[in-house]
Amino acid sequence: MNRSRRTVLQAAAASGLGAGMVTTVGASTARAVAPEAGGPASHRGDADSVSVAVLLYEGFTALDAVGPYEVLCRVPRVTVTMVAEKAGRIRTDTGELTLVAERSLDSVDRADVLVVPGGSGTKATMENTVVLDWIRHIHRRSVWTTSVCTGSLILGAAGLLRGLPATTFWAGRSYLADLGAEYTPGRFVEAGKIITAAGVSAGIDMGLHLAARLSDEKVAQAMQLAVEYDPDPPFDTGSPEKAGPELQQLALQLLADAER
Repeated sequence: MNRSRRTVLQAAAASGLGAGMVTTVGASTARAVAPEAGGPASHRGDADSVSVAVLLYEGFTALDAVGPYEVLCRVPRVTVTMVAEKAGRIRTDTGELTLVAERSLDSVDRADVLVVPGGSGTKATMENTVVLDWIRHIHRRSVWTTSVCTGSLILGAAGLLRGLPATTFWAGRSYLADLGAEYTPGRFVEAGKIITAAGVSAGIDMGLHLAARLSDEKVAQAMQLAVEYDPDPPFDTGSPEKAGPELQQLALQLLADAER
């Protein structure tokens, strides 16, 4: 039987598959700093569309960008676009995978949401004045400015994290202080209109949080089900505190060995 995934999904929706099931969602571990009155809106008007720009650069980590993309691209009225200094194919940190940036930075003047991933190319991007100027420009009128993993260090290099709580990849925590930020534990940390997510997979958590802010909690919960994000890992070593020094060293070595 040859049925496309779309056909299967449409048939399931039409039949009311899943009706009557109860889903329990655990409490978020994020630390949120509530925006002040008059700050960024958590819900856009029905007539408005929401533009999300995901910054790509040579050496970004694939899941940092694709995780939030996969959650947000199906939220009603949300359009996600990959952008880079120059449009075209951009290599990830392993050098074995590329994503296509549809737009160049100079063609994108505004975005409601900015997502900055991390990766082995973080340091070079922190020194790229063209990219940093563009981030500052987009941030001035964004509703949300966000990062995943070491992408927060890029936001810090752009001067956006001074005096703010923020998170990043566990091995990069000490660098936040050098950029004027206060390291704060959590899968993601919200400070005004800036949201920073911890390492790699935490971008999915942040994406679901953004989905709720840009639409509503029911849509975000439905998207969590749509991507079947129900973590149940075979090991309990997902943080440096749980893993210990030996696994920390091995993890960093494996990451370094995989980089091009």
